[in-house]
Amino acid sequence: MEETLQSNEVINLTTFRGQYSVSPPLSGGDGRGYAVEENGGYDVNGVASRSSAVLSGYDTLDSPPSYDFYANTEVFGRTRKIRPSLFQLHSNPEDDSSPPPLYEETNGNKESPEDEPTEPPPEPTRFGWVQGVMVRCMLNIWGVILYLRLPWITAQAGIGLTWIIILLSSCITGITGLSTSAIATNGKVRGGGTYFLISRSLGPELGGSIGLIFAFANAVAVAMHTVGFAETVQALMEENGSRMVDPINDIRIIGVITVTCLLAISLAGMEWESKAQVMFFMVIMVSFANYIVGTIIPASPQKQARGFFSYRADIFAENFVPNWRGPEGSFFGMFSIFFPSATGILAGANISGDLKDPNVAIPRGTMLAIFWTTVNLSVSGSCVLRDASGHINDTIMTGSAAGDCLGTACSYGWNFSECIANKTCSYGLSNYYQTMSMVSGFAPLIAAGIFGATLSSALACLVSAPKVFQCLCKDKLYPVIGFFGKGYGKNDEPYRSYLLTYIIAVCFILIAELNTIAPIISNFFLCSYALINFSCFHASITNSPGWRPSFRFYSKWASLVGAVVSVIIMFLLTWWAALIAIGIVLFLLGYVLYKKPSVNWGSSVQAGSYNMALSYCMGLNHVEDHIKNYRPQCLVLTGPPSLRPALVDFVGTFTKNQSLMMCGNVIIGGPSPEAVDAANSSSHVTWLNKRRIKSFYQGVVADDLRTGAQILLQGAGLGRIRPNILVMGFKRNWNKCPPTSIENYISILHDAFDLQYGVCILRMKEGLDLSHQMQAHSNGHFNIQINGGSEIFHPMDPDSLTALPQPTTIFQTRQEKKTIDVYWLSDDGGLTLLLPYLLKRKKRWGRCKVRVFVGGEIQHLFVTLYLVHFNSVKKFEDMLGPYRVHAIQKSRGGDAQTTGDCPWMVSDEEFEKNLAKSFRQIRLNEVLKDYSRDAALIIITMPVGRKGACPSTLYMAWLETLCRDLRPPVLLVRGNQDSVLTFYCQ
Repeated sequence: MEETLQSNEVINLTTFRGQYSVSPPLSGGDGRGYAVEENGGYDVNGVASRSSAVLSGYDTLDSPPSYDFYANTEVFGRTRKIRPSLFQLHSNPEDDSSPPPLYEETNGNKESPEDEPTEPPPEPTRFGWVQGVMVRCMLNIWGVILYLRLPWITAQAGIGLTWIIILLSSCITGITGLSTSAIATNGKVRGGGTYFLISRSLGPELGGSIGLIFAFANAVAVAMHTVGFAETVQALMEENGSRMVDPINDIRIIGVITVTCLLAISLAGMEWESKAQVMFFMVIMVSFANYIVGTIIPASPQKQARGFFSYRADIFAENFVPNWRGPEGSFFGMFSIFFPSATGILAGANISGDLKDPNVAIPRGTMLAIFWTTVNLSVSGSCVLRDASGHINDTIMTGSAAGDCLGTACSYGWNFSECIANKTCSYGLSNYYQTMSMVSGFAPLIAAGIFGATLSSALACLVSAPKVFQCLCKDKLYPVIGFFGKGYGKNDEPYRSYLLTYIIAVCFILIAELNTIAPIISNFFLCSYALINFSCFHASITNSPGWRPSFRFYSKWASLVGAVVSVIIMFLLTWWAALIAIGIVLFLLGYVLYKKPSVNWGSSVQAGSYNMALSYCMGLNHVEDHIKNYRPQCLVLTGPPSLRPALVDFVGTFTKNQSLMMCGNVIIGGPSPEAVDAANSSSHVTWLNKRRIKSFYQGVVADDLRTGAQILLQGAGLGRIRPNILVMGFKRNWNKCPPTSIENYISILHDAFDLQYGVCILRMKEGLDLSHQMQAHSNGHFNIQINGGSEIFHPMDPDSLTALPQPTTIFQTRQEKKTIDVYWLSDDGGLTLLLPYLLKRKKRWGRCKVRVFVGGEIQHLFVTLYLVHFNSVKKFEDMLGPYRVHAIQKSRGGDAQTTGDCPWMVSDEEFEKNLAKSFRQIRLNEVLKDYSRDAALIIITMPVGRKGACPSTLYMAWLETLCRDLRPPVLLVRGNQDSVLTFYCQ
């Protein structure tokens, strides 16, 4: 086995299958048969799926690793398999239960055999790494800069600094290429190119903004390259003395005709577009060969007069050092002019959806394109002088004074001293942009190369922009643009996006002056480079297990340097254009952050948020608790939050952006898949987010409500970020519920006190539970199942809650100029005072005035007990009557049942012992009616019933009596007797 592992051999374990394997039929509660097939698969009523039976003597539902389990694509003619669930493997097949299906249905309904296509769909055209990436990138890098500006840059910066400019540009593009390769090999890449790579790595916020401006930049780049071609054609027409209208209109006419022809090529399909690119590539290669041959051929007198003398060591030495001229004469000035020519490295990645294997093609083709173009651009400046007159008569006559001759040309018998001194030379590297045409063996081939470079770049941008924009439209991050995302044909061609790109290009071609727009486009490209590098760095630094690129030749620190340098270059090129580009990115970023589209791509931003949150939580372990830093962190027993919106809104008011809020939901029942799904349904979090409640949600499955509450009380939270206050709704119908339900409710309060929790109970006159109203409006969106006296919420659809009308509560509106009446009757540590202060800080409660009623000594309160009305006492006794021992014995015919068997029963002794406390609650209710009938909110210290001495029904009667018949909402508060307020600074 050790030798096998070292040699990376794969052994098919099916050869070791047991001789006496059996295929026991399995059946579920739904009556369907689960038969294990002989070939190692299982079939569900004719639908096959795989299983593993190779390591045992019998067949099982367990499956070996399969590609289908990890992919989200389908293969024609084969049903996609899905991994058996843990319930299917773990549960007893004889149980009367219905397991989830073992196959995947499409769009909720599986197609019948008659509806299924008999032939596979036509295979779209796909390209390899040479034709699809390398050639496309090289064509986009080679452009007008190479033919018309590189010799001039060499004259300004010298050969040495020109090489540095080229190598620096290549380093930036090389680092970006490495980052692109790493991201492209981290998973299956689809259509969308740069936008797809950034959005799936950094998320929709940055990905969407870059995708939009990158598509726009490519559309405008079509106009730029087309205008470059049109200007060259117009110049040739001027040389031959021909003109259509005038120079500007000639450029417009030629440009519109050219871009229309390029659109026709693009609409013909990617196959024709790729053939056109290969033709342009061949033309450019021929023009390069023509240039190289021209530098080797001995120079004619006419070329010598223009400064060309073939390869000479002294010319190389003179041109090696810089000779800055004009306002642009600086290193960064030359760099800003050259660098836009290196912005074509993403041309191959932009058509990622049309590549056979993007994971291989993008890294290989991009890196080789960068290498070959770098080598090609490095050959220049060794055979042409900086200055020459072009006059054939400027030769040194025999016997003339050679000492008066200036420049290297003197040693070759030419005297350009006059034009050098007067700065009137018309030829040479510094003065003549068509130097490559002059040096070449056949000048028309260089013109053809210029045509090929400009047209190929325009065609590449004309294809890239619609592809990127189509992917952005399909993701629906921005409104309106979805119309342009529709695809046609086997290649899913975005014809609508093509027409939009064509219209944008024509608009800029008609301007015919793009010198102002060009820096912005370059900065948009650099924005993309910076974000690609940052994506690679961020994905690496977060240490997410999902970051597993197969391309290993990258460095996260090199990616960070590439991102920083790209931003710096943006400002070095044109600072105002950089500000415009960054401003547009931030605006689009803010829009997506505000709209919060419902997409989840597992971005590195999510992984970074997890790391940051984990780090901060761990950091709190080193900080001791202090009274000044106390925050009310609330565990709210809401059940499904949508059923008690008033309770959620009230707690969210004083915890928002301040402290922890966690909604707890207890699903009563056994640990079944249905119960677990109901407890962990994402619809609850969706409802909270839509209501803009900043709260966590935690659902548990338990045998009863008290057990589930105990689980939440002890297990909720993380480290020091854990609840310290239990918030519940008042049990309004307690006298109609079984006594055991009352016992569970009060026992939860005792459990909270035992665990050092503070307790808050909110009561509203109209009640808190909206389950029956929601069920009436749901039209079958959810069920409410009664189980043991408790209601279980079963959502039928994750979007059902957000589709239902959102109920409005009084806690969502701004309160009138009323009072918040606080009855601080017992010192509970100050929680009764802290909560109204936190409410008062919120804008909704800012107009309310806080009134505090403080109780005196307990013995002084006994004086007021004699003021209790007889009718109030009679109501209290009638309320508690059904739970008195003598009443129960009388109803059962004298059956002697003790309070030990029924702890909710109230004996005469317990009633008399707690009579003073009962009278106190009755009197307090009368005080509340007298002083706080018009308050916006009443906050009162909640009495504490001793565990074992005060029956649950008596305690429930106290709470009922205390806040009965009150119009304002009432909040019963009891702290855990630890101080939450302090007068001191330390």
